[in-house]
Amino acid sequence: MAISSSSRRNGLFRTKSVEQSIRDTDDPDSKLRKDLTAWDLTIFGVAVVVGAGIFTLTARTAGNVAGPSVSLAFVFAAIACGLTALCYAEFASTVPVAGSAYTYSYATFGELAAWIIGWDLILEFALAVSVVAKGWSQYLGQVMGTGAAVVDLGPVTFDWGAVSLITVLGVLLAVGTKLSSRVSAIAVAIKLGVIAVVLVVGVTYFDKSNLSPYIPPSEAGAGDEGIRQSLFSFLTGAGNSNFGWYGLLAAASLVFFAFIGFDVVATTAEETKDPQRNVPRGILGSLLIVTVLYVAVSLVLTGMVSYTELQGNDATLATAFALHGADWAKNIISIGALAGLTTVVMVMYLGQTRVLFAMARDGLLPKRLAHTGAKGTPVRLTVIVGVGCALLAGFVDFGTLEEMVNIGTLFAFVLVSLGVLVLRRTRPDLPRGFRVPLVPLVPILGVLSCLWLMLNLSVETWLRFLVWMAIGLVIYFAYSRRHSLLGKAHAE
Repeated sequence: MAISSSSRRNGLFRTKSVEQSIRDTDDPDSKLRKDLTAWDLTIFGVAVVVGAGIFTLTARTAGNVAGPSVSLAFVFAAIACGLTALCYAEFASTVPVAGSAYTYSYATFGELAAWIIGWDLILEFALAVSVVAKGWSQYLGQVMGTGAAVVDLGPVTFDWGAVSLITVLGVLLAVGTKLSSRVSAIAVAIKLGVIAVVLVVGVTYFDKSNLSPYIPPSEAGAGDEGIRQSLFSFLTGAGNSNFGWYGLLAAASLVFFAFIGFDVVATTAEETKDPQRNVPRGILGSLLIVTVLYVAVSLVLTGMVSYTELQGNDATLATAFALHGADWAKNIISIGALAGLTTVVMVMYLGQTRVLFAMARDGLLPKRLAHTGAKGTPVRLTVIVGVGCALLAGFVDFGTLEEMVNIGTLFAFVLVSLGVLVLRRTRPDLPRGFRVPLVPLVPILGVLSCLWLMLNLSVETWLRFLVWMAIGLVIYFAYSRRHSLLGKAHAE
C-alpha cells in the first residue's frame, strides 16, 4: 500500500492510493458484479435527473422569477453543472471504484476529508430518497383520487405510499443492478413518452408573442427575514428581486437543482464494464439529454401562455394546458411524474448504498456491512438503508429540510472539482480514460459556480448543515479513525 509523506506526518490527512482502491475491488467478500454498460449509465442519469421537477419547477420559476427567460436559465445551469460533470468524468475514469466523491476525496485530500464528504453524501442521499418518495406518494394519491396515500394514526400520519415504493425498490436493488437498470429503462420510457406528448400537444397552442419580453423588467421581490433569507442576502444586506437579469441569474440557481443526481452515475463505476470509457459517456450523455428536455419543455410552456398566468406557488405544466381547456393533461402529467419519481428514488437509493459500501470496506463504518451476497450486491446495506429511509418517509414531515439535499450535493461538487487539480499535480502519471479540458480553468469555474449557488441557500440550511457535519466529526474521532483499515496498515 502506497503511503505518502504527508500520511506519515498526520493520520488525519493520510491518503489512500488509487492503486490500493482498485485492488480492494477484488476482495471476494466485497466484490461488486460488473454488469453495466454506457447505455445503462445514461439511463440511470436520465432516470435520476428528470423527475417531477420538469412538470412543476419550470412553471413556478417562469411565473415568479424569470419569465420566458427560464429556458436560458436552464442553459446557464447546465453549463455550471457541466463543468462539474467533466471533473466527475475524469475521476470516474481514473478511479473506477464505488463511492464517488468519497473515494475521490480519499485519494486526494486524505481520510478526514473523505469521511466528511462521505457523511455529507449520507445526508444527501437519505433525504433525497425519503423526500422524493413522499412526493411520489402525493402523485399516487392524485391518480387514485384520494388526495394522498397516507393513514392518520392519531399523533402521527403514516405515508404508506412512500414506504411501499421504498420497499419494492429495495428488493429490486438487492436482486441486482442490472435488473434495476431494466426497470429504470421502462420507467424512463414512460416519462419520456409523457414529455413527448406534452411537447407535441403544447406546440399546437404556441404563440411566439408570449415570449416577449423574453427577459421581463425587474421587479422588487418580497424580502425574506431572519435565517430563512439566503446567505448572500444575509451577508450583503441585498434585497431580493424578480425578473430582469438578476432574476435570470437567480432562476439559474433555482433550476440548477433540477440537474442534481447525475453524480450518482459515478457511484456505479465499480459495477461498470470498461468504466474508463463508459462512465464518462454515461455522465456526459445523460446531462446532454436532460438539458435538451428541460430547455424544450420551458420554451413550449412559456410559448403556450403568458408567464404572468403562471405566478403563484401552485403553477405546474398542467396549469398551462388547463388555461387552454385541456384538463386531461393533469392525469397524463401525474402519470409521468409517478414514473419520473420512481426512477429518482431508485437511483438515489442505489447511490446511498454504494457510498456506505465504500466507507464500510475502508473500515470507517463496520466492515461487515461491505459484504456482498451471491448476486454481487450489498444486501445488508440495501436493507438497512431501506428501513431507515422508509421510517423517515413514513413518519417525518420534512418541510425546509429538503434544501439540505442541495447543500450536500454542492459541497461534494466543490471537492470533486478541486480534487481534479490536486490529483493532476500529485499523480500526473495515472492513466486517465477521460481528461478535463482547459485545466485549471474548468475546475476553478466549477468551484466558483457551485459556491455561488451555495450562497443562494438559506442561513437556516447552512446552520443545519454545520450541525450535521459536527455530528459526523464526533463519530469519526470516536469510531472511524480507530477502525480505519488504512490507519491500521500505517501503524504496522
